[in-house]
Amino acid sequence: MTIDATTLLSAGGPVAERLGDAFEPRPEQVRMAQAVEAALASRGRLLVEAGTGVGKSFAYLAPAMLRVMGGKERVVIATNTIALQEQLIKKDAPVIRAALGVEPDDAALKIVLVKGRGNYISVRRLELASQKQDKLFYDEPSRRSLHAIEDWAYSTNDGTLATLPQLERPGVWDRVQSDSGNCMGRRCRNNKRCFYQNARREMEQANVLICNHALFFSDLALRERDVGFLPKYDHVILDEAHSAEDVASEHFGLSLTQGRVRHLLTTLHHQRTQRGFLPQLGVVSDGTALHDGVIHAVMDAGEAADEFFDSLSRIAPSGGAEPGAAATVRIREPGVVENPVTPVFRDLSLRLKRLREHVASEEDRYELNAYAERALAISQEAEVLVSQGLEGCAYWVERSRAGGEGPGRIAFACSPVEVGPLLRERLFESGPTVVLTSATLTTGVVGSDATDPDSESRAAGEAFAHICSRLGCDEAETLALGSPFDLASLIEVYIEDDMPDPRSNEYIGRLCERVREHVRATDGGAFVLFTSFALMRAAAERLAPAFDEWEIPLWVQGRDGPRGAILEGFCRDERSVLMGVASFWQGVDVRGHGLRNVIITRLPFEPPDRPLTEARLERIQQRGGNAFMEDSLPRAVIRFKQGIGRLVRSASDSGRVVVLDPRVVTKRYGRAFLRVLPEDVPVRLATRAD
Repeated sequence: MTIDATTLLSAGGPVAERLGDAFEPRPEQVRMAQAVEAALASRGRLLVEAGTGVGKSFAYLAPAMLRVMGGKERVVIATNTIALQEQLIKKDAPVIRAALGVEPDDAALKIVLVKGRGNYISVRRLELASQKQDKLFYDEPSRRSLHAIEDWAYSTNDGTLATLPQLERPGVWDRVQSDSGNCMGRRCRNNKRCFYQNARREMEQANVLICNHALFFSDLALRERDVGFLPKYDHVILDEAHSAEDVASEHFGLSLTQGRVRHLLTTLHHQRTQRGFLPQLGVVSDGTALHDGVIHAVMDAGEAADEFFDSLSRIAPSGGAEPGAAATVRIREPGVVENPVTPVFRDLSLRLKRLREHVASEEDRYELNAYAERALAISQEAEVLVSQGLEGCAYWVERSRAGGEGPGRIAFACSPVEVGPLLRERLFESGPTVVLTSATLTTGVVGSDATDPDSESRAAGEAFAHICSRLGCDEAETLALGSPFDLASLIEVYIEDDMPDPRSNEYIGRLCERVREHVRATDGGAFVLFTSFALMRAAAERLAPAFDEWEIPLWVQGRDGPRGAILEGFCRDERSVLMGVASFWQGVDVRGHGLRNVIITRLPFEPPDRPLTEARLERIQQRGGNAFMEDSLPRAVIRFKQGIGRLVRSASDSGRVVVLDPRVVTKRYGRAFLRVLPEDVPVRLATRAD
C-alpha cells in the first residue's frame, strides 16, 4: 500500500498508533508535511515558519524518509544545534522508521549522523603519539591528556569528540585526530578499524544524512574547489534556518588566528623545551642539513608571525569586557600592515615537503605532508587578508580577552557582506530541493514603512522578504504556520512603557527596580536577556543583594562558568534567575515550571559599528535603500521573537514576557515588534490601570 506524509501523521495513522496516548493530532504539522512533500517532488524551494508545538521535525522527516526510502535519492538534513541533531537521530527518526515498519538495519532507509573529520580519533596517529610522547609533549598535563585519550579509545564505540572526557590540554587532540593531510588511506594498517573511514563508508551507503550547519556550509564552500566532504545529494532541509546566514557567511570567509599559527609552530618545534615533531624525526644521513634548516625555518616563521600579530594588535582595541568576549576594528583598505607571514610560511611549507624525501618512516612522511599543507594555508590566507583579495567582503581585526592576565587573542578575518548571491549560485540554483524551516523566519516589517496602518494586508506576503533577500532565495514558496498551542491563555506580556530611554543615565536604576518586581512576582524562574555584557554585569551587581535575601540563585553568563554549566545550574532550582546575552536568546529549551518569566531588557538591535553589520548597512545605503528598515529592524524583530520563544516550549508551559524597553510603544517602528507577539495574547502597559 502506498502511504503519504498526510496519512503517516494523521489521527489514526501509523505514527499515532506507534505513539499511543503521547500522540497529538496537529493540523499545522500535516500542512507543513504536505508542503515539504510537494517541494521534494518538484525539486522546489520552500521556506516554512513553524511556531512552537507544530512538530516541524516530524513534518519534514516523514516526507523526506518516504521520498528516499528504497530509491536512489539522498537527503541532507542540517541543524544548527547539537541538541536538535541528537533529537532527530535518537528520537524522532526512529519513531518515523518504526511507523513505516522499516527495521533499523534495513538498507532501504539508512540514517546516519555525519560529523566533520576532525571529530574522529586516528588510531594510527594515537599509536604514533604514544610511542613518541616523551619527545612530542613538553609537560606532564599534556602527557596525562594523551593517556586519557588512550583510555577512552579502548572503550569508545564511535571514536568521536562527543564522548571524549574533558582534557587538561585540549590541544593534544590535534596530535591524534583524523586529518586528510596525513591520512594513509588503504595503506594504513588500521584502515579497517578506522573510526573515520568506517563512518565515511556508512555515509556513502546512507540516504538520510543528518549534520550541522557548519559542516554543510563548509562543504558548500569547498565544492567550489571540487573537494567537498558530503556525497552527492538530491534534497536539503535546513532546520533552525534563522542561523543559516551567519554560519554561511563565516564559512565563505577566512579567519587567521594567532593561536592557530602558534599551535602549528610549537607542534613542529617548541623552542624552549626542544620538543615537538621535528626534534624526534628520524632522517637519513643526507637529510641532516635539510632537517636543521627546517627547524631554523620554524623559528623564522615564529618571528614573522609575532611581528605580524603585534602589528595587528596595535590597530586593535584591547579586547572585550569579559573573558572570551571580543572587540573589533574594521579594516577598510588593503595593506594596513606589512605581511612577513606569506613568504616565510610558503618557504616553510616547501622545506617540509622536501624533507619528506629524507625521512625513513612512511608515517612521518604523511605527517610532514599535513604540516606542509597547514603552513601553505596560513601563507595563502595571510596574503588574501592583507591584500583584501576576496571581493565583496568586510575585513576586520578581532581581539578577544584571555581568561587570565595574558594579552588576549588576535584574529584577522573577513566575511561576505552579502552571502545571498553566493547561496543563490551554489545552493538554490544548483539543482537539489531546498527546504528551510524555523520558528522565527518572518518579521513584522512590511514594505518600506512598518508604521503604515494600511499596510497590514501586505504583511503576510512580505513577512519572509528579509530572510529571502539575505539568503538569495527570492522566488521560494513560503508558508507561515502559527503555534497550535493556545498562547493567549499561556502568556501574558508586560510592557513597561514608562521606562526611560535605554540610552539615558536613569535607565539602569529603573531597569533593576522592574527586574526585582517581576522576579519577585514569579518567585524566580526567570531569564533576564541583555544585549551587552556591560549592562548585564552592572545589573547583576545591583540585583545580587535582593536575590541573596530572597534566597534566589543567580546565574550570570561569563561569570559563573560555561554556557552549558550555567543552564544546568539554572534548571536545578525552579527559583533560579539566569542573566544572559546573545546565545541565550535562542537555542535554549527549558520546559516546565522552571522557566516562567522572560525579561527582555532592551530591543535586540545589533551594534551598528560591528564590521560586518556596518558593511551591510553601507551596502544598502549605497544602492539607495533604507538600511534601518531593510536590515537593522528585521534582524532585531527576529531576535525579539527568539527571545519570546524561550518561554513556552510545550502545551503545559505558561508565564509572562516582560519588555523593559519603552521604544516598543513609543517609537514608530515599535509596531513591527508588536506585530510578532502571539495573537490575542494579553498585553499590560505600566501606564494603563488594570
